[in-house]
Amino acid sequence: MAPSRTIVITLPTLILSVSGAVIFLIFLMSSLSYSPPPCSCPTRSTVQTTTQQQQISPTPEDIHWAKSQIEVNGLHMQDNVLRKGINPRTRAQQLQDLIQYKGISHYDEEEEVAKNHTSLPCPNELLVEEHHSNYGEPWAGGRDVFEFLAESSKITPESHVLEIGCGTLRVGLHFITYLNPEHFHCLERDELSLMAAFRYELPSHGLLQKRPLIVKGEDMDFGRFGSGFDYDLIYASAVFLHMPDKLVWVGLERLVGRLKPLDGRIFVSHNVKFCSRLGSDECSKRLKSLGLEYMRKHTHDSLLFNHYEIWFEFRRFKV
Repeated sequence: MAPSRTIVITLPTLILSVSGAVIFLIFLMSSLSYSPPPCSCPTRSTVQTTTQQQQISPTPEDIHWAKSQIEVNGLHMQDNVLRKGINPRTRAQQLQDLIQYKGISHYDEEEEVAKNHTSLPCPNELLVEEHHSNYGEPWAGGRDVFEFLAESSKITPESHVLEIGCGTLRVGLHFITYLNPEHFHCLERDELSLMAAFRYELPSHGLLQKRPLIVKGEDMDFGRFGSGFDYDLIYASAVFLHMPDKLVWVGLERLVGRLKPLDGRIFVSHNVKFCSRLGSDECSKRLKSLGLEYMRKHTHDSLLFNHYEIWFEFRRFKV
């Protein structure tokens, strides 16, 4: 009979073995009990596309900042007179300077002029911004109108806007800047104003790539503006004052079907005599027959000068 063999386990070996077993057991239990945190990743059903309203009008904090910068720098309004490095010129003087001197640096030689260094030559009268004085009030008032209309109609850059009589783009420039390309449309009859828009305002403000659709016309014909969309905002700033009432009603009849139902807005400035001259009851009846209803009257103050404008708001109630 073979002698039995005895296995001797030393104490250090035993301790290491037990420790390893305990560590493995803890790891195994933690693995079995682990549950991944709930996924917060967006799924197709939970993803929502939202368009945040961009700030348009300055806040009280913005105005306070501007005033504080004037105060901090110790600024006071001064007479605009000849001083070092500054030679004030009226528009008439500027125009004469351009005609006589062309510019501080310019091409004289015929062969250089023939090379067409200027891609989009602009008439001198537009370069000195004579058209900015066409409105009977400061050019800056265009920004006031934009802020009021954009916020009152709650437009976004994706909105479509039509101005009836955009002139030299005193207001339109701000809409074109704000809106997506091709989303600003305008019907304008004055040729000089259109020249100022295309030859000076759009290129000088870097807005040619926005491709606004500006059409020459005076018969309230909106057929050239395309289809497949509804306008979120249609406005006329003082234009209806210079139109026969009959033509205004023709325009409204043609436009109502192109205005977004319920949410879309038509704004008319100054007064609505084309309607009030009919009498209150007849005016409401005429609007209702078109699918329009009068909403309210607004008064909007200017930011920069002592001035306010009156606007009348309409909407399309028929879908």
